[in-house]
Amino acid sequence: MTPRQIVEELDRYVIGQYKAKRAVAIALRNRWRRQRLPQELRDEVMPKNIIMIGPTGVGKTEIARRLAKLVQAPFLKIEASKFTEVGYVGRDVESIIRDLTEIGINMVKNEVSEQVQEKAAVLAEERLLDLLLPPVRPSQDVDKAPEEQQEQHRGTRDKLREQFRAGKLDERTVEIDIKEKVMPFGIVSNIGMEEIEMNLKEMLGGLLPEKTKKRKLKVPEALRLLLQEEAAKLIDMEKVTREALQRVEQSGMVFLDEIDKIAGRDSQGPDVSRQGVQRDLLPIVEGSTVSTKHGPVRTDHILFIAAGAFHTSKPSDLMPELQGRFPIRVELDSLGKAEFIRILTEPQNALIKQHVALMQTEDITLEFSKDGIEEIAGTATTVNERTENIGARRLHTIMERVLDEISFEAPEKKGARYTIDAAYIRERLADIVKSEDLSRYIL
Repeated sequence: MTPRQIVEELDRYVIGQYKAKRAVAIALRNRWRRQRLPQELRDEVMPKNIIMIGPTGVGKTEIARRLAKLVQAPFLKIEASKFTEVGYVGRDVESIIRDLTEIGINMVKNEVSEQVQEKAAVLAEERLLDLLLPPVRPSQDVDKAPEEQQEQHRGTRDKLREQFRAGKLDERTVEIDIKEKVMPFGIVSNIGMEEIEMNLKEMLGGLLPEKTKKRKLKVPEALRLLLQEEAAKLIDMEKVTREALQRVEQSGMVFLDEIDKIAGRDSQGPDVSRQGVQRDLLPIVEGSTVSTKHGPVRTDHILFIAAGAFHTSKPSDLMPELQGRFPIRVELDSLGKAEFIRILTEPQNALIKQHVALMQTEDITLEFSKDGIEEIAGTATTVNERTENIGARRLHTIMERVLDEISFEAPEKKGARYTIDAAYIRERLADIVKSEDLSRYIL
């Protein structure tokens, strides 16, 4: 996609913030350009990492989330503050790349799985018919020749196949063998040990004994399990891993949220931890090799998009070396009444469309008048100015408050029709907006 097309696609979900959309669109297009350069020059072109600066609720995370869906590339969103939570250590910063690799593996695996689905479906159907009608054994009846027995068996099997495809066997139950790896020992601890146990199971895969468990399942459920098994047999995991590692290295993206929470020059108290996280992040953003269970991953060409509100700190409070690795700075604008009106009505997943659809499930018709939408946007702007500015998230709070009574009584009012106008909204919010102390708590 061209930068203009990327921006147009983002416009369908995120209102305003043209500068930020433009910056991410150029960064994405540059990756495509780099892939078309001669080999010796291609390795020299580094990604231009971006810092998005702006208050909460203006669309930083939403831009990254939509971008991930747009480009079929391994994408990971992670909070920088995760790495300072436990004492001075926090989570290992290299786990960012390990998580990204897992995402890449799953993405390629799902793509390959879709390609072999047709073949797997044929094999799964045959296995299911074997369960419904076991293969013929030599009969004790001397009057019937083996050929005759086989012919009769084939005829019965074809009839079963027709009934199965017509859905007439959906209520039948079959017994199926399910294989699972058994750990000869258990890990007893309360913190994060499930992950270690899963990793051990994978590492010791070939050495662990397999336990077969018989389960009785209805035909559709049994078919689903057999389909998964057959698809897994057809997938070449070595090829999948090679392709995934290549994709992670060349087109992986990491959205590093809350980066302002690890900014701070003071080395007293918890800031020691922040400085440590910045130091750990530096080699990954600069370009290094991280060892994962699937093989080494080079981070030179992974695109990092950082974001933060920077209320109490500034981008210049980050380590100079880290600042240098984020050459593109984009400031996102605060949202006002005009933007709120557009957010409520324009995007494909607009808040008003969501609430109208939710109420339709209860056979209730909601209509929002123009002055009603303006009143919601105006109230959100006022409350944001008076209290903390939480951007578009304030709209969720106000909408829930306005529709609280309708949502509660909906099941008893089937077929009702409500018009949400300015008068109705003022009535629902009168007490709260009047008292500033109350609005701090409620809105």
